[in-house]
Amino acid sequence: MARGEAPVPERVIFEGHPALVPGVLEALFAVLTLGLGLVWLWVRSRGTHYKLTTSRVVIESGMLNKKIEQIDLYRVDDYAVDLPLGQRLLGTGNLTLATTDRSAKGEVRLAHLRTDVRALYEQLRAATEADKARRGVRRFDSV
Repeated sequence: MARGEAPVPERVIFEGHPALVPGVLEALFAVLTLGLGLVWLWVRSRGTHYKLTTSRVVIESGMLNKKIEQIDLYRVDDYAVDLPLGQRLLGTGNLTLATTDRSAKGEVRLAHLRTDVRALYEQLRAATEADKARRGVRRFDSV
């Protein structure tokens, strides 16, 4: 950012928890336990919170002990969209980010997202490219 230039406002792309019942197997588990399995699924779902913005990914995990992990988008190198059949039937999916962030150890998985994961991927990819261009980050591929 040049001197005197106004900072670009950060815009939220997606915010939420993983799906309570992300796939068919979890739905079957809830039925077979007469709904008692939903308590465990609820705790698991509410124990993670995702916030994806135009400049970073924030993952907050834990119910009692919280851990907050933040990855700047300019550090994301690649994406993978995972849409297993059981999750597609219930409208959820997974997004994996390959990153150079040391705390992420190379890969971050955003699991059981209750949204159109393909559209989210496209928005996040565009935001990543814009953030890299804004920061002047260039990536060189080795041949």
